[in-house]
Order: sequence, then C-alpha cells, then structure tokens
Amino acid sequence: MTITQEVENSGNGQRESITEPLIRQRKVSIHEESPQLEGNGNGNGGSMFMVFLSTFVAVCGSFEFGSCVGFSAPAQFGITSDLGLSLSEYSVFGSIGNIGAMVGAITSGKVSDYIGRKGAMRMSSIFCVVGWLAVYFAKGSVSLDIGRLCTGYGMGVLSYVVPILIAEIAPKHLRGGLATLNQLMIVTGVSFTFIIGTLVSWRTLALIGVLPCCVLLVGLLVIPESPRWLAKVGQQKEFELSLRKLRGKDADISQETADIQDYLQTLEHLPKAQILDLFQRRYLVSLIVGVGLMVFQQFGGINGICFYVSHIFEAAGFPSALGTVIYASIQVPITGLGALLMDKAGRRPLLFVSASGLLAGCLLLATSFYMQAHEIFLEAVPTLALTGILTYVGSFSMGMGAVPWVIMSEVFPLNIKGTAGSLVTLVNWFGSWVVSFTFNFLMSWSSYGTFLLYAAVNLLAILFIAKMVPETKGRTLEEIQASMNRS
Repeated sequence: MTITQEVENSGNGQRESITEPLIRQRKVSIHEESPQLEGNGNGNGGSMFMVFLSTFVAVCGSFEFGSCVGFSAPAQFGITSDLGLSLSEYSVFGSIGNIGAMVGAITSGKVSDYIGRKGAMRMSSIFCVVGWLAVYFAKGSVSLDIGRLCTGYGMGVLSYVVPILIAEIAPKHLRGGLATLNQLMIVTGVSFTFIIGTLVSWRTLALIGVLPCCVLLVGLLVIPESPRWLAKVGQQKEFELSLRKLRGKDADISQETADIQDYLQTLEHLPKAQILDLFQRRYLVSLIVGVGLMVFQQFGGINGICFYVSHIFEAAGFPSALGTVIYASIQVPITGLGALLMDKAGRRPLLFVSASGLLAGCLLLATSFYMQAHEIFLEAVPTLALTGILTYVGSFSMGMGAVPWVIMSEVFPLNIKGTAGSLVTLVNWFGSWVVSFTFNFLMSWSSYGTFLLYAAVNLLAILFIAKMVPETKGRTLEEIQASMNRS
C-alpha cells in the first residue's frame, strides 16, 4: 500500500509475530468492559448524532449501488426500442457493469488506503455521475457501454468502502446494525429503481441515478474521515478530532484512543502488505472467513434467482408480474429486521438461520420443478415454487446478504485491510458474474438439478459457518483481530 506516512514501516526488516494479543494494556475482559469505552453516550457525555449522520451519508453510496444494479431490468425495453439494440448488444450492456465492478474491487483497497475512505467514496461518486450522464446522452451502444462500465467501477469501490467506513466509525454496540444498513439500502435502491422504472423513461431513470451521488458528495463535506484511517497514516491531530466529533465533545475517548494506538504500534513492526502476504499463517483464518463467506453468498445462487426471477416464475407456471412484485416487497422489510437483530442476536445465529432458509428454499424449488418434470401434482407446482422463492429471498435478506460484508469489515487487521478487502470484494463480484452467466445454461441442463446444486452449496455454508466463522458481536475491531490471530 503506497500511503504517505504509512504506518506499516517495513524499513526495520522485522516481522514480529501478530499471534500475541494486539491490545497489550487491556485489564478488562470483553464481558466486563464498560460501555463507556467507545463513548456511546451512556452517561459519559457522548453523542451518536455524528455516527448516525455519517452512516446515512455512507449508505447513500449503497443506495446508488442498488440503483446501478436495478437499472438494466426496467430499462431494457425502452433502450432496445429507442436505440435499436439487439438482444446480444443489450446483454453486453447489462453484464459489463460486473466487469467494471471487478476492476473497482481490485483497486478499492489501494484507493481507500491512499486517499482515505471519504476520498474513495467521493471518487466512486464521480465515476457514477459520469456513467449515468453517458447513459443519458447515449445515441448508441458504445456510449451506453462506457457509461455502464463507469457506474460498474463506482459500484465495485462502493461495495468495499461503505461497510469499511461504517465499521471504523461505529461504536461496537451499534456496529453490526449500522453496517447492515449497507445491505438494506442496496435492496432499497434496487426496489426503488424497479418501481420508478415502470413510471418514467430510461433516460429519466438514468438522471434519477445521479441524485444519490449528489447527496453523497454534499454529505462527505460534513462528516469526518475514519479515525482509524487517520491514525494509520500518522495524522494524530486529525485522528483525535475525528474521534471526538464522532463520539461527542463531552465523551471520554481516552480508552478507545489508547486501544487504537496500541494496536497500530504493533502494526508498525509489520511490512507493507502485498497480495501474497495475505496467505501467511497469521492472516490465514481472517482470509478464509472473509473469502469463504463471499463464496457461499454468491455460489448459493442469489444472482441467478434474482436476475431471472421472472423466468423462474414463468417456468413454474406462476404469474411473473405478481411474483416479481411479491419478491420485491419482502426484501426491504426483512433486511431491516436483520439490521435490528444484528447486534442483539449476533452474527453467527443470523448466518445459521439464513443459510438454513436458503437450503430450504432451494429444496422447495427443486421439488417443484421435479414434480413438474415428472407430472406429479402439477396444480401444486406454482405455489410450491412461489413458497421456495420467498423462503429463499427472505432468508438471504435476513443474513447472508448483509452479514458477510459486516464480518469482512471486522476481521482484517488495518495493515492488510486494503489488500484483503480488494480480494474479498473481487471474489464476490466474480462469483456474481459466474452465477448470473451460468444460470440459464444450468436450467437448460436440469431445472431441479440447478436448485439441488445450490442447495448443496448452502449446506456446505452451514458447515463452514459452524466451523470457521467467529462471533464478533460486542467486541472492538482490535479485540476481534487479536483473538483471530492468536492461533
């Protein structure tokens, strides 16, 4: 990571082990820790107003992400009619956003480490604005594809930096719930774009996509930078001012400041993180957890079902328009419920419930298509397919949609967070592309076999969660990383 005043000082040639506890001076156990440690406003003069405002500004990027994802579906008929695009040309337009997102994922960690979390969000917003304007003024496929590539790049960066910023500014007792707002606003952006897209032209819809970027750019002028990033790059005065602004002018931030600085002192002895460094033993558990959750999130079939839900309903004999409306209607409230439960139930319970529901949903879908293929109780097939899809999307919205991003933002130490985050985000976008690209081929091979395959992946996800994923609820980022790197 090429950061000015970078704290990962490799000049000393030392590679001290990070297996020892990173918070050296803590006398209080996790369970005995006072809630005042992070200035949460419980009697120590703290205020959460700036944390909530900063989170609101950050998740405008998530809403923009959802708007970009949701644009291609309602715009398809208008764009192909107005510009005379063939199906293959429109397919390129729809899929090239994933290519841009993969490029954004590769560069997101380095960018956010070099220019800061706010700087990365500002840059991605500018890319999205340029992309939307290119789409709005498009006269042919070239301008459309360039615009989609730009918005895709912005999505790739935002998908990494939004949960990272929220995790780094939030007190531990609110971090999970606030980070889950990332996924809530993504699905809200998708649903909003689906609905508005039925009422306005595709060019107007492209202009509407600019609005979240404008709110984000203005909001970034008001909120503070991540205090952990400021401390990491050696801006001590700005670090303390940012933390004070986030916790309230009368909050006691001395313990939190000391914890962050103690942690960074340990990181100072570590060399600059390169991609191969992620596979060192000291980081291996964090890497397996972060990458593994993204693999199971995507290869469990979400984007195949999401992108082609109308086709699934049609194939099962259920009215596609009605099914799609029902599908869209349950995403937002269930994701909101997951956000409320994140810091109450914990990460692992939500993941267990979610993965189990995904398994059940896939089995219901497989059963419905098996019955259709073998002409067994055909009148029950549409209802069974609807039940399977709703079980699937509800379960995904409850946990597997949001929790992997929350945990990704928590488990990596600061010295590798940029490189590791880029890799994890790249894996996510690559999985998204693979599943969405192969879904129709799999359905042609075997409709019920497709969902049995996804069911097997979700069964493996349950085993992976049980064996590898730690509970991070109620712990500071420094405590999480210290415990994971003791092995």
